[in-house]
Amino acid sequence: MHESLRSLQHNLDHALRGRPDVVRLAAAVFLAGGHLLLEDVPGVGKTTLARALAHAVGGTMGRIQFTPDLMPADLTGVTVYRAESGEFVFHPGPVFATVVVADEINRASPKTQSALLEAMQEGQVTVDGTSHALPTPFMVIATQNPFEMAGTYPLPEAQRDRFMARTAIGYPDSSDELMVLRSGGWNPVTTPQVLGIDAAQELVAQAGQQHVADRVHTYVLDLIRSTRAHPQVLLGASPRAGLHLIALARAWALLAGRDHVLPDDVQAVAIAGLGHRITLAKEARLHGTDPESLLAEILTEVPVP
Repeated sequence: MHESLRSLQHNLDHALRGRPDVVRLAAAVFLAGGHLLLEDVPGVGKTTLARALAHAVGGTMGRIQFTPDLMPADLTGVTVYRAESGEFVFHPGPVFATVVVADEINRASPKTQSALLEAMQEGQVTVDGTSHALPTPFMVIATQNPFEMAGTYPLPEAQRDRFMARTAIGYPDSSDELMVLRSGGWNPVTTPQVLGIDAAQELVAQAGQQHVADRVHTYVLDLIRSTRAHPQVLLGASPRAGLHLIALARAWALLAGRDHVLPDDVQAVAIAGLGHRITLAKEARLHGTDPESLLAEILTEVPVP
């Protein structure tokens, strides 16, 4: 199992050069059964990361380009009546894949954005009153460009809370970017598949069985409640955020080759797991405070077991 996990990270490192932290976080979110929000400029490898992850686990990838005229049925699929058989037949949409890339999710209307809520939370979609189960494992990697916000629809807090983690990729350093230029980018044809879907499901199940001591549970609770009590926070982390943080820490521990969660695992994923769930007070935003720096402050103040 440890060898499989190492091979998975190696494959993703090959696809997204120079960002082992982002690769490990993406792998952890996948193993934890969660979803990832990437906020970054175009062309830094967001879609490549999703393609490499789907390829490495032997799954499929669905890519949806969110636009203002996109409709919910364009994501979930439609039911079509066939006159020759007299039956209604469901045609699944691109959301029926192992890894789904929701590209520039904030460019679609809130009605279309909300079509992903049931898929992300329940692992199914309902079309014309009939529920259809999504494949397992299932992961949404949503992207949005933080610099071009004109004409966009910011994700509401309820939808942001469905994402287990948020991060940015950033530009590679000169040596890594030179290697990308020389190789021509990641090529799935020359990259071996390291896992099958069955093996990936076993790893996801194993991540959920990692032991979490009571003191670690209490530590997570203290972190969550500290975000709500902080004077610079208008809306703190939800109970779902605590559940997601524990699940992410379990996957992080599994990637480290352990069968139990340490406070270090919680600290390693806390900023990525909680930063997008916190709404700062107006005064804090005016003074240039951001959720990441506030969480870093909380991590230094909350006693570590």
